[in-house]
Amino acid sequence: MKYSQQEVIQYVQEEEAAFIHLAFCDIFGRQKNISIVPAELPRAFASGIAFDASAIAGFGDETRSDLLLRPDPETLMLLPWRPEHGQVVRMFCSIVTPDGQPFPCDTRALLKRTADQAKAKGYRFLFGAEQEFYLFKRDQEGEPTRIPYDRAGYMDMAPEDKGENIRREICLTLAQMGIFPECSHHEEGPGQNEIDFRYSDPLTAADNVMTFQSIVKFIAQRSGLYADFSPKPLAGAPGSGFHINMSVQVRDGGDHLPEMVAGVLDKVGDMTAFLNPTEDSYLRFGGHKAPKYISWSAENRSQLVRIPAAAGEYRRAELRSPDPMANPYLAFALMIRAGLHGMEDGLSLPQPANLNFYQADAETLMGFECLPQSLAAARTAAANSPFIRSVLPKELIEGYR
Repeated sequence: MKYSQQEVIQYVQEEEAAFIHLAFCDIFGRQKNISIVPAELPRAFASGIAFDASAIAGFGDETRSDLLLRPDPETLMLLPWRPEHGQVVRMFCSIVTPDGQPFPCDTRALLKRTADQAKAKGYRFLFGAEQEFYLFKRDQEGEPTRIPYDRAGYMDMAPEDKGENIRREICLTLAQMGIFPECSHHEEGPGQNEIDFRYSDPLTAADNVMTFQSIVKFIAQRSGLYADFSPKPLAGAPGSGFHINMSVQVRDGGDHLPEMVAGVLDKVGDMTAFLNPTEDSYLRFGGHKAPKYISWSAENRSQLVRIPAAAGEYRRAELRSPDPMANPYLAFALMIRAGLHGMEDGLSLPQPANLNFYQADAETLMGFECLPQSLAAARTAAANSPFIRSVLPKELIEGYR
């Protein structure tokens, strides 16, 4: 359900909510928030709540540190793990400067503008997220260890899969918040899990990723565990991916998925610094079903992009290179721009790579371009990209250098 400002104020009064979390994220997608009391809600809607931006990654320094949060009433959500009396609600926010102008490094606002501009041209994009994470034990002081919660394998069941009850609690909690996972299971790595979501509009999908990571971390901590979303927490074990399913509905009713995928393949090297923003991101590439080469195929999980067997509304493409450290707002915005590039410029897909890259010989592999193999190389590709300069604010690009 989407609320108006007045409905939010009325809801907070009727439910006797004690605090309102105003949520936002830094340029790298790390979630932040400020808590206000109900009496401050009218001011928050009217003019925003000021905060010191100098301590937020990518938001600037002390010379221009004042920014304001303006809550989006349509994102009102009750946090279900809070007590019945003195409940807490949350809203995502837009970020503006003191003179009311949009803040260039507000990636949520960037995605909203990008999706709206695409829709005005007749393109409606949809995204579905698949995120993997590890569950690790904590020591006697409550600090995280690198000891996996279990030693189960892919889609194993209890009792080997000790994460089953935790995944169930995560899914039930998300359902209470109006977010409905599609499926969940144990992944290949020890203590590794995955939960997938149905597709939705870009902004809702990105908001759900932010909520999902918060819920997973909270429930893991409540269970005496640590949830790790880093791309390669254990050497020699599978890394964790953020597989992004993308589809497009076009006003003319035609199937434009091939051109959309062609655009993503054409610009994925330029985008990699934003899809894989840490040094460890590049330790994941090239093994355990994580891609290394710029390629596509129908159902092949060794490829960068696969187009699963589906028809009609379920026809989609899956980009397999991003990892959970990516900012989902920024990732989805870049994928929309790349998809538009492919469709508007009439790009054609290259021939599918119907081979297993993990078993191919060196001569065969020489025929394929690699993704950037280090964060430094990815940053160089982004810095030299006219595409990136044309779709992202310079302030945001600088923050990733």
